[in-house]
Amino acid sequence: MTDSNTDTQLPADWFRRIDETPDEDFYRAPRFVAHIDQATIDALRAFYSEFIPAGSDVLDLMSSWISHLPDDLNLGRVSGLGMNEAELAANPQLGDFCVHNLNEQPRLPYPEGTFDRVILAVSVQYLTRPLEVMASARNALRDGGAICIAMSHRLFPTKAILAFHELKANERIQLVGHYLKSAGFSDVVLEDRSPPNADPLWLVIGRR
Repeated sequence: MTDSNTDTQLPADWFRRIDETPDEDFYRAPRFVAHIDQATIDALRAFYSEFIPAGSDVLDLMSSWISHLPDDLNLGRVSGLGMNEAELAANPQLGDFCVHNLNEQPRLPYPEGTFDRVILAVSVQYLTRPLEVMASARNALRDGGAICIAMSHRLFPTKAILAFHELKANERIQLVGHYLKSAGFSDVVLEDRSPPNADPLWLVIGRR
């Protein structure tokens, strides 16, 4: 596995950002806002009820104050990894959490085979070293585990990588599929679960 910035299939410029100041500065103040419409949140929750088996140990990667997990889904461990401690501490669905900058350290701080599912909602556009992060996420999954990356069209423009500014929506979805395939995930599929008259919801799913 090569670093995302040196992958011959992905231009290094794609992983640059308008704002290259430390991410800790940008995420220091908590943002208790929803980043997608309620109908889109409901659609994502409905998908999670299909995607996540009861009793699963789940990692919410790039987490915040809301995880969009169904309230009636009986889960095992639910861990969150994100950038703002106040947001993570306010998330009632997390059993534990850690503050961790994946752009500085793309290796996840979890032992191999810790989780059954990894979810990442509407934040993949901020990863500057996504292939390394996805490889580590795969390592954190148990055999037969799976990851779901949920995408929409909203972003913080100064912190999103250049690829998400330049590429069309379908190309961005294909790019994230490439992340998973390059990281060793199998059965990578792309799904459109967009509700009518609301923010789009595009899903990229892969299995270990």
